[in-house]
Amino acid sequence: MTAYPAEDTCPRCGGTAEPAVLRGTGTLWTWTVQRHAPKSPPYQAPPGGFVPFAVGYVELPEGVRVAAVLDVDDLADVHIGMPLRVTGGGGVPRARPAGPGEEGP
Repeated sequence: MTAYPAEDTCPRCGGTAEPAVLRGTGTLWTWTVQRHAPKSPPYQAPPGGFVPFAVGYVELPEGVRVAAVLDVDDLADVHIGMPLRVTGGGGVPRARPAGPGEEGP
Protein backbone atom coordinates (compact mmCIF):
# COMPACT_ATOMS: atom_id res chain seq x y z
CA MET A 1 0.00 0.00 0.00
CA THR A 2 1.15 3.50 -0.77
CA ALA A 3 0.07 6.67 1.01
CA TYR A 4 -0.45 9.67 -1.24
CA PRO A 5 -0.60 13.02 0.51
CA ALA A 6 -3.76 15.00 -0.03
CA GLU A 7 -3.65 18.67 -0.90
CA ASP A 8 -4.04 20.89 2.15
CA THR A 9 -7.38 22.25 0.99
CA CYS A 10 -9.80 21.75 -1.88
CA PRO A 11 -9.53 24.64 -4.35
CA ARG A 12 -13.31 24.54 -4.89
CA CYS A 13 -14.81 24.21 -1.42
CA GLY A 14 -11.90 24.91 0.94
CA GLY A 15 -12.44 21.59 2.73
CA THR A 16 -9.57 19.51 4.05
CA ALA A 17 -8.76 15.87 3.41
CA GLU A 18 -6.71 13.09 4.96
CA PRO A 19 -3.96 11.27 3.03
CA ALA A 20 -5.37 8.38 0.98
CA VAL A 21 -3.92 4.89 1.34
CA LEU A 22 -4.03 3.19 -2.06
CA ARG A 23 -3.05 -0.33 -3.10
CA GLY A 24 -0.76 1.00 -5.82
CA THR A 25 -1.72 -1.46 -8.56
CA GLY A 26 -4.03 -0.58 -11.40
CA THR A 27 -4.37 -0.40 -15.16
CA LEU A 28 -3.17 2.10 -17.71
CA TRP A 29 -6.06 4.45 -18.52
CA THR A 30 -4.29 6.53 -21.20
CA TRP A 31 -0.74 7.46 -22.17
CA THR A 32 1.52 9.42 -24.50
CA VAL A 33 5.21 9.66 -25.34
CA GLN A 34 7.26 12.71 -24.34
CA ARG A 35 9.46 13.12 -27.44
CA HIS A 36 10.94 16.54 -26.69
CA ALA A 37 13.15 17.46 -23.74
CA PRO A 38 11.41 19.67 -21.17
CA LYS A 39 12.66 23.23 -20.83
CA SER A 40 15.82 23.71 -18.85
CA PRO A 41 16.01 24.74 -16.07
CA PRO A 42 14.71 22.93 -14.03
CA TYR A 43 15.10 19.87 -16.29
CA GLN A 44 18.62 18.50 -16.63
CA ALA A 45 19.24 15.93 -19.33
CA PRO A 46 21.02 12.72 -18.32
CA PRO A 47 24.68 12.32 -19.38
CA GLY A 48 23.71 10.40 -22.55
CA GLY A 49 21.20 13.06 -23.62
CA PHE A 50 17.42 13.14 -23.75
CA VAL A 51 15.61 9.83 -24.41
CA PRO A 52 11.85 9.79 -25.18
CA PHE A 53 9.72 8.34 -22.38
CA ALA A 54 6.08 7.43 -21.74
CA VAL A 55 3.77 9.18 -19.31
CA GLY A 56 0.24 8.15 -18.48
CA TYR A 57 -2.63 7.88 -16.05
CA VAL A 58 -2.88 4.72 -13.96
CA GLU A 59 -6.44 3.95 -12.87
CA LEU A 60 -6.49 2.41 -9.39
CA PRO A 61 -9.33 0.24 -8.03
CA GLU A 62 -10.10 2.92 -5.43
CA GLY A 63 -11.37 5.17 -8.25
CA VAL A 64 -8.32 7.43 -8.45
CA ARG A 65 -6.18 8.10 -11.53
CA VAL A 66 -2.52 8.83 -10.83
CA ALA A 67 -0.32 10.58 -13.42
CA ALA A 68 3.05 8.82 -13.63
CA VAL A 69 6.17 8.33 -15.70
CA LEU A 70 6.01 4.82 -17.16
CA ASP A 71 9.18 2.78 -16.57
CA VAL A 72 9.07 0.33 -19.48
CA ASP A 73 11.84 -1.34 -21.46
CA ASP A 74 10.15 -0.86 -24.83
CA LEU A 75 7.59 1.84 -25.69
CA ALA A 76 6.02 -0.60 -28.18
CA ASP A 77 4.87 -2.73 -25.20
CA VAL A 78 2.75 0.07 -23.69
CA HIS A 79 -1.00 -0.37 -24.15
CA ILE A 80 -4.20 0.84 -22.53
CA GLY A 81 -5.37 -1.63 -19.89
CA MET A 82 -1.89 -2.98 -19.09
CA PRO A 83 -1.45 -3.81 -15.39
CA LEU A 84 0.91 -1.41 -13.59
CA ARG A 85 2.37 -0.88 -10.12
CA VAL A 86 2.74 2.77 -9.05
CA THR A 87 6.07 3.29 -7.28
CA GLY A 88 8.18 6.05 -5.91
CA GLY A 89 7.23 9.37 -4.61
CA GLY A 90 9.94 11.95 -4.28
CA GLY A 91 8.25 14.36 -6.64
CA VAL A 92 6.91 12.51 -9.69
CA PRO A 93 5.16 9.15 -9.31
CA ARG A 94 6.48 6.35 -11.53
CA ALA A 95 4.77 3.17 -12.70
CA ARG A 96 6.22 -0.11 -13.90
CA PRO A 97 4.57 -3.20 -15.35
CA ALA A 98 3.00 -5.24 -12.56
CA GLY A 99 4.61 -8.59 -11.87
CA PRO A 100 2.86 -11.89 -11.24
CA GLY A 101 0.42 -11.57 -8.37
CA GLU A 102 0.39 -7.76 -8.53
CA GLU A 103 -2.24 -7.37 -11.25
CA GLY A 104 -5.37 -7.68 -9.18
CA PRO A 105 -6.89 -5.28 -6.67
